[in-house]
Amino acid sequence: MIGNGGESTGFEVGIVVPKKKEWNFSRVRGFHCVDSMVMELEKVGLMVERIQGISDEFIKIAAPVETMGRAAAKLQLKKMTSIGMDLQFEWDEREAFVRQPDGSLFSWCERLSCFHHIIYGIVNKKRSKATMWLDGKEFLWYPNESLLKRMESEGIIKLIFPLHDETNRKHLLRNWAFNWLDFTWQPIDEIYSYFGTKIATYFSFLGMYTRWLFFPASFGLAVHLFDFGSGQIFVLPVFFVFVISWAVFFFQFWKRKNSVLLARWGINDTFDSVREKKDRGKEMFNKIPVGEEKSMLQREEWFGHLLKIRNDAIVVFGIICLQLPFELTYAHLYENTDSYVIKYGLVAVYLLAIQYYTRFGAKVSIMLIKSEKNAGRESSADSLVYKVFGLYFMQTYIGLFYHALQHRNIVTLREVLIQRLIVSQVLENLLENSVPYIKYSYKKYKALRNKRYEKGQIFKLAQLNSRVEKEFLKPSYSASIGAELEDGLFDDFLELALQFGMIMMFACAFPLIFCFTVLNNITEIRVDAFKLLVMFKRPIPRTATTIGAWLNIFQFLIVMSICTNCTLLVCLYDQEGKWKLEPGLAAILIMEHVLLLIKFGFSHFVPEEPAWVKANRVQNVAKAQDLCSKQLLRSISSMKRRRIE
Repeated sequence: MIGNGGESTGFEVGIVVPKKKEWNFSRVRGFHCVDSMVMELEKVGLMVERIQGISDEFIKIAAPVETMGRAAAKLQLKKMTSIGMDLQFEWDEREAFVRQPDGSLFSWCERLSCFHHIIYGIVNKKRSKATMWLDGKEFLWYPNESLLKRMESEGIIKLIFPLHDETNRKHLLRNWAFNWLDFTWQPIDEIYSYFGTKIATYFSFLGMYTRWLFFPASFGLAVHLFDFGSGQIFVLPVFFVFVISWAVFFFQFWKRKNSVLLARWGINDTFDSVREKKDRGKEMFNKIPVGEEKSMLQREEWFGHLLKIRNDAIVVFGIICLQLPFELTYAHLYENTDSYVIKYGLVAVYLLAIQYYTRFGAKVSIMLIKSEKNAGRESSADSLVYKVFGLYFMQTYIGLFYHALQHRNIVTLREVLIQRLIVSQVLENLLENSVPYIKYSYKKYKALRNKRYEKGQIFKLAQLNSRVEKEFLKPSYSASIGAELEDGLFDDFLELALQFGMIMMFACAFPLIFCFTVLNNITEIRVDAFKLLVMFKRPIPRTATTIGAWLNIFQFLIVMSICTNCTLLVCLYDQEGKWKLEPGLAAILIMEHVLLLIKFGFSHFVPEEPAWVKANRVQNVAKAQDLCSKQLLRSISSMKRRRIE
């Protein structure tokens, strides 16, 4: 650890370059590019450590707080001050800015941005070209050109990636990933300091969701175990109303908790997305001639909306015309096949086909999003989430709808639900850790095998002794649909959303399903923590401060669950299949409308922001206005005095 100014930091970024090979130095001119890069990194105030690995060389870099602060000032980084305003950071005025929960001046995301600015800001300040070499190959470093970008283009730098901090990583492993006794408790502030806002928000949501699941799980267990006698006919409708009310209130209280987290972490709002919108607006405004701003901006706005509608229509058309017939055909064949051998064969063919279809759909969605004019990366990621979730929604639920509505086969529906929630999720948890480990082991095996036979001599089996080399061989925390816009959080949120849809939309068919979900999510918290801390490289932090598009998807699933559960109640109580509006069926239709009213009405009963958070914000705004007004009055008075003098 490197201490500076009462704050310590470790090596947080690694750079991978080829190992230096023996060469006849008399035949080459200029400087060795890796040696030059190390010297330049040290000149700008970074701490550098070089480690020789099996096949590559690893350069670990750390930045003292002052170096980081100078870079933040050059970046014009905006941070929250003690009066609640986001102001441009100045190193000499650092005491005015709010510190992170762990006491550090900068968040993990801010530090990584400063590292990026520092290392890519190393340019050739000379007027002439500099000659550099690596393994006998020469290349030129032109004036005002970034050294690292030049080395990346030449293939010298293989990767620049964040490093795990061993002290904090082991602490989180002990107190978080291996802490099974506390069930849903998590050190959210420490997760935020180590992984950033987006991952901390995900785990906060997962923990709160799991705790709240204990309520419907207890009710569902009671429905399954006890016989309510003559009142049994009212049990499922009451359970249904309870579950919908529970979901509505859960998401309202989640919004409150999210606002509390942002206040505690010193974040006003999704400031990065807002800043991206402002920057894009300024860029667009500067390109427009004076006098044409209004009409041009209006055309740009409506064109963007129409483009999104067109892209969404393409995705919906593909789902309805291509995926829906395929899913219905598979469900029909599965329902009407008696041979288990043929059923297993159908499942194998289906899983193989749907994987290719989903990947193809994701690629098409990314191509469509590139043509859209979104405000920033997170906005584009949200657009991708909406489009790809439609594919997974049809893939996951259409077979369940078929069993429930077409054949009214509640027994088969329950079997499929158990299969999806228990078998598939247990397998997914195993794959989440086994697949990254297999990838890491294979890369490690290749590196060690290549080292055994060097220059015709057989060496004993080498070992990976450096931590940085082990991290380099680990896979990245990336999304299954591609890493262009989303990271591994897409798969984690997708798993939660599909699970939520199954337990909500088919709650009346199998109330005990909530108990299985609680057990799965308790395991999921620890498995995901272990996966991030051990199995993957340290993820690049994302600045989004909410769960984004997933919140709207969860809200959509609540509305869908009202419709599907009312239909299930009709199937359960109308055994003869007459579909008449008898008193019982009429009551179910009335209950559907009442629940829709609860969904859209109760949302306004619970404020999305606690009173103390709102009061602090209002107080900070008042302080900021008072300060600005005083400074403005002083400047006006000084101007008048100068005129009089």
